[in-house]
Amino acid sequence: MSSEPQKTHLKNYMLVTGAYWVFTLTDGALRMLVLLHFYTLGYDAFQIALLFLLYEVAGVVTNLIGGWIGTRLGLKVTLFVGLGLQVIALSALANFNPSWLVWQAVAFVMGLQALSGIAKDLTKMSSKSAVKLVVAEDAHDALYKWVAILTGSKNALKGVGFFLGGALLTWIGYKTALSSMAGIVALALIVVSVLLTGDLGKAKERVRFAAIFSKTPAINIVSGARFFLFGARDIWFVVGLPLFLAAELSWSHTEIGSYMAAWVIGYGLVQSMAPKIAKGEAAVARAWLLLLIAVTALISAALHFEFQPTLTVLLGLILFGFVFAINSSVHSFLILAYSDRDKVALNVGFYYMANAGGRLAGTLISGLAYQYGGLLACLIATLGFLIASWLIALALPKASQAN
Repeated sequence: MSSEPQKTHLKNYMLVTGAYWVFTLTDGALRMLVLLHFYTLGYDAFQIALLFLLYEVAGVVTNLIGGWIGTRLGLKVTLFVGLGLQVIALSALANFNPSWLVWQAVAFVMGLQALSGIAKDLTKMSSKSAVKLVVAEDAHDALYKWVAILTGSKNALKGVGFFLGGALLTWIGYKTALSSMAGIVALALIVVSVLLTGDLGKAKERVRFAAIFSKTPAINIVSGARFFLFGARDIWFVVGLPLFLAAELSWSHTEIGSYMAAWVIGYGLVQSMAPKIAKGEAAVARAWLLLLIAVTALISAALHFEFQPTLTVLLGLILFGFVFAINSSVHSFLILAYSDRDKVALNVGFYYMANAGGRLAGTLISGLAYQYGGLLACLIATLGFLIASWLIALALPKASQAN
């Protein structure tokens, strides 16, 4: 690749990534704002889980179709649409009326969360796909490093967003917080609209719509493992954990947001360092999954026997997050290593469709499991999902043998 196109790709990548970082802050804050605000209004665990249901459903559909759109029209289109939809979703959610009936409120928030879910996955797919374009075709170590930095920084910022969500709800209230975030995303959209150039990520040849389902075995396998990996995390993290902290430990909004923020920031930092800790290989993914299964089993056993429940959950989550972060980074590297340049957006979209599907299942199970069996029920379900992910990962090939 000549130096001039490479510089253009790098500039575009930095712009896309910067916009994604801004979006990630608001996405994390929105999640915490909605969860804590509606818990305060008296909604139960399952009703709160329903609020995020269409967010995850939208992610499944968006990633599947968005990868094809990005390949056909370029990543600029998917990025601009994603940022624009987030501005609309945040602005509309700010007008929620707490006097509405429960079914009206749930329907309103679910619909706008769906819009935010579409926005999130279009923006994420654009940024993750752009990594492939700034790294030499055969530079696997460099690709792993870039993926780890992007994924880690994204999750660290999402953690900051969790803190901001809890803090802003306390400091300036639900409506003002959402309106402010809408303004920040709108500014990011204006900047990238002016400065982003070229047909970033657009395929040289026409890609048929049917190609969204035409995956190599390696893409299918890593996507399947990803489904259960992220479903496992969200089963106890999305609804169960924050409600446990609020109901069982009587933590405030700011305390819950701060703890979850610290966890996600730490998780993101570990992801950034993943290439120094573990190699980007299929065998490594399987080994770290086994370790994650062992960690989850130990936390579940300690909670079952009521061994220092508070300490078990708080410290156990830190250990879980460390091991999970390595798993996530290796998966994120493998999907790009398995992909051709012209089909990277298509494959990344398919992969994150599986990711969103796992989050959807995890969110629903989180609300149901916590409501009927508490945090222990969430952890047991998490264990089942992790075992399924490991069994699928047994079939992962080496990156050099994928195509």
